[in-house]
Amino acid sequence: MDYKFVDFNIKGDERGYLIAFEENVNVPFDVKRVFYIFDTKGSVTRGQHANKNTKHLLINISGSCRIKIDNGKEQLDFLLNRPDQGLFINNMVWKEMHEFSYNCILMVLASEYYDETEYIRDYDEYLKIANNSGLLTVNGEVSDIWKQ
Repeated sequence: MDYKFVDFNIKGDERGYLIAFEENVNVPFDVKRVFYIFDTKGSVTRGQHANKNTKHLLINISGSCRIKIDNGKEQLDFLLNRPDQGLFINNMVWKEMHEFSYNCILMVLASEYYDETEYIRDYDEYLKIANNSGLLTVNGEVSDIWKQ
């Protein structure tokens, strides 16, 4: 499944800390959009979609939440709770965010501008599209995500 954890360098001293995000250095794509999710109740599930073209890098800058990814054959669930680590999710991967802590701020960097027509919000439709395009593979590796 096309995902990868990305560790970010922390710069800082007694005054505090800083993490920089740089396109095609520690962010594996050109950033076209940034948004963040906050003040979400722990029982709420967000996401529940796949994107035909958009790649995402999710960084939990405060608190924690769980990220479930699914390629139609394999499901994985991760805890994001470190501001110095992000989760890269390639396009055509179903994603859900859940179990938000009370202080969770989940920042998302996206490779494309918002376009509602490239969202797949119905899971059965996602499976059909993924099957027809040959995208349903389980390989445990992301091939050359830094070069895409």
